[in-house]
Amino acid sequence: MTAARIRPALSNDLARSIVDAALAAARETDLLFSVAVVDESGHLSAFARQDGSGLMTIQIAQDKAYTAAAFGLSTTDWHELAENDAQLSAGARTGIDRLVTFGGGLPIVVDGHLVGGIGVSGGHWSDDVKIAEAGLAAIPA
Repeated sequence: MTAARIRPALSNDLARSIVDAALAAARETDLLFSVAVVDESGHLSAFARQDGSGLMTIQIAQDKAYTAAAFGLSTTDWHELAENDAQLSAGARTGIDRLVTFGGGLPIVVDGHLVGGIGVSGGHWSDDVKIAEAGLAAIPA
């Protein structure tokens, strides 16, 4: 029996690169965003809030990142799961702390390993997804 597990981890340098790439994409829009990156355990690793972005975007971005990292699913996928399952829809949204079920949270996968999540808040959920995807583009191939 093994006493400990070794898991791939997201470096802070990569987390900051992901946030920087997302912010670069955000500056190409007329919207203002908050961008959060959490590690594989859901702990905040990098964060930025554009000047003037809404106060609630701070918590929403962090919770989207947490949701994506915790389940390895995008928050958009969580929406689909909840919409198609009445029991899950009723219980998950109010019963699971920090669960966000609308777009803007994506898992961060490196070399096939889930190492964290990115969450973006500030626009319509579809805008948030685009900015999060731009952040993931910073992951080296």
